[in-house]
Amino acid sequence: MTDRVRALERPRRLRPGDRVAIVAPSGPVAEERLRAGLDILRGWGLDPVAAPHVLDRHLGYLAGDDAARARDLTRAWCDPSVAAVICARGGYGAQRMVDLVDWAAMRAGGPKVFVGYSDVTALHEAFAARGLATLHGPMAAAVTFLEDARTQESLRATLFDPDSVRTLGLDTARPLVPGRARGVTLGGCLTLLTAELGTPGARPSARGGLLLLEDTGEEPYRLDRALTQLLRAGWLDGVAGVALGSWQACGPYEAVRATLRDRLAGLGVPVVEELGFGHGPTNLTVPLGVPAVLDAEAGTLTCEVPALR
Repeated sequence: MTDRVRALERPRRLRPGDRVAIVAPSGPVAEERLRAGLDILRGWGLDPVAAPHVLDRHLGYLAGDDAARARDLTRAWCDPSVAAVICARGGYGAQRMVDLVDWAAMRAGGPKVFVGYSDVTALHEAFAARGLATLHGPMAAAVTFLEDARTQESLRATLFDPDSVRTLGLDTARPLVPGRARGVTLGGCLTLLTAELGTPGARPSARGGLLLLEDTGEEPYRLDRALTQLLRAGWLDGVAGVALGSWQACGPYEAVRATLRDRLAGLGVPVVEELGFGHGPTNLTVPLGVPAVLDAEAGTLTCEVPALR
């Protein structure tokens, strides 16, 4: 990977009848939520199939052992009958299995749709290192996907009609730091991005990129620590702009906002807050690895190309 964030290879959009594999690279999955998520996907005309180990449990906090989770992802991706791979949920565990995935076979399998967020940030970064664009979006057994109509519609439109959702942002979006910037989208869960520093194949920096950041359950001082780590490591040097999502259960939002401003305003780039992705009540699907324009005053992120071909 170059020192500058670059546009990545996009997979094709989905069509009715396409087979979709559901994998669990991180935490254990509740069977009833999985069934409900599969029903939603079937309602879109897709053919969802759960990977063999999706409902496994290991150590109480993993969806099966590391090798099984990596094998499920590799096999699903390399199956020529599968057009997309959607994660069942986040939690913890993707970092434990990411280096067990057969990435050579995956790259040879060509681009496919890959969807997830939260802990799945580690896999988004691994795909990006191999030149493949992905979707930061809701997961099949996540409560937000099951209960929020706008979250569902954002993913459905992105999968089937990505031209219709090129401009993203909820009404809550507003400038934390004003301005307008162009770059290639990247990012995800803040604490996962900091955990990636120094790991094999890790992205050297966010230079030239439009960085998406969100998290959950992290108090302001822990958000400060994570952002400070990225700053001290030089990882944020040259970033073009920052789009902030939700910070659910991170404390009073004004305290969170003050921390974000304190750590990010000094970058001298546009920063949009509350764009509408991540762990909040609505989780918009945002493509990673595509050129886009961030307009802080308008509160929008506009992709210059559709998320999918």
